[in-house]
Amino acid sequence: MKIKIGVIFGGRSVEHEISIITANQAMTNINEEKYEIVPIYISKAGLMYTGEKLLKLEFYKDLDNLLKELTPITIVNNGKNVNIVRYPMKKLGNNIINTIDVAFPTMHGTNGEDGTIAGYLEMLQVPYIGCDMLSASIGMDKIMMRRVLKEAQIPSLDYVAFYSTDYIKEEEKIINEIEEKLRYPLIVKAGNLGSSVGIKKAKTDTELKEAIEYSMQFSDRVMVENAIVNLKEVNCSIIGDTSNAIASECEEPLGSDEILSYQDKYISGGKTKAGEVAGGSKGMATLQRKLPAEISDEMKSEIQELAIKTFKVLGCSGVSRIDFLVDNDTNDVYVNEINTIPGALSYYLWEATGKTFEKEIDELVDIALKRKREREKLVFSYDQNILALQGNKIGIKK
Repeated sequence: MKIKIGVIFGGRSVEHEISIITANQAMTNINEEKYEIVPIYISKAGLMYTGEKLLKLEFYKDLDNLLKELTPITIVNNGKNVNIVRYPMKKLGNNIINTIDVAFPTMHGTNGEDGTIAGYLEMLQVPYIGCDMLSASIGMDKIMMRRVLKEAQIPSLDYVAFYSTDYIKEEEKIINEIEEKLRYPLIVKAGNLGSSVGIKKAKTDTELKEAIEYSMQFSDRVMVENAIVNLKEVNCSIIGDTSNAIASECEEPLGSDEILSYQDKYISGGKTKAGEVAGGSKGMATLQRKLPAEISDEMKSEIQELAIKTFKVLGCSGVSRIDFLVDNDTNDVYVNEINTIPGALSYYLWEATGKTFEKEIDELVDIALKRKREREKLVFSYDQNILALQGNKIGIKK
């Protein structure tokens, strides 16, 4: 019997379309001899749908018309199965459309990578691929992640973080703090977004204020950090869990600017020489890169070790891509950020080691089922009914 994989994607996020691309990558490479794909699309309004047309990227060019061809659903655990149920339900007939054995969330950004979908799947008690709530939320939150990295003494850039409301009240005080603790040029980032959204570079105090106001459009918190002038970016993927994790080959992405932009990552690389979109289904895989990265064996080993340490310190599971910043003037290596599922399936990094995308998905399913087995051994409730035993003491009348 085939394992049914519920691929969940879309969602209420500025990265909605990127999630569709990632889901398409995954569904195209799932071995349909072993698995049955159950596509679950969450619209920009937050409603769930399923349907065969979700399997083909070509239908997403007109989302409004696509929704008319789909079946609105909800997901229900009935104690035996996790069911895909028609919603609203019909008064007559069977409303159960399908079931899922494993969930594969490929939702980017808010409500996805931030741990929200992981919490939802935990409540449904369905095995799911990727990080749990805590590790996903820390990985998505640039500020909290930086604090954890500093605590674990993992090399990362110095920074200043603040709430947008505080900046509005005390702009001069915060600007002074930034200029005292850091030095120009600076990178200004929205506190909890991915795909290079809400990020700008600042070389002067005027540019700094403009960059902060820009980032505040995307998040209620802002992080400002030192920029590396002579920069090399290197990425490394990790697959596994906290007990067993291995590192991929390293890559050096090549952007058209000093900061890899949303354009660099998802649009420029997806076009043919004639300028037409070539399916748009590869996302980061189409980005120009040096693979393997042009770094020494010593630096490669250092980056791979730091990637594994970061993955484990954050309590990650599944596959993640850790992005590093290298100062070419000093050869110092810094962890920049982690991109957890669904932000980094990183199949091209694993293909460079001889692992196919199909094999990677097999391993991710195994890791998800392993975590489910391990968590079933944990105690979540006591056999004693405290309300029955201590009723009189806590004010329950007979």
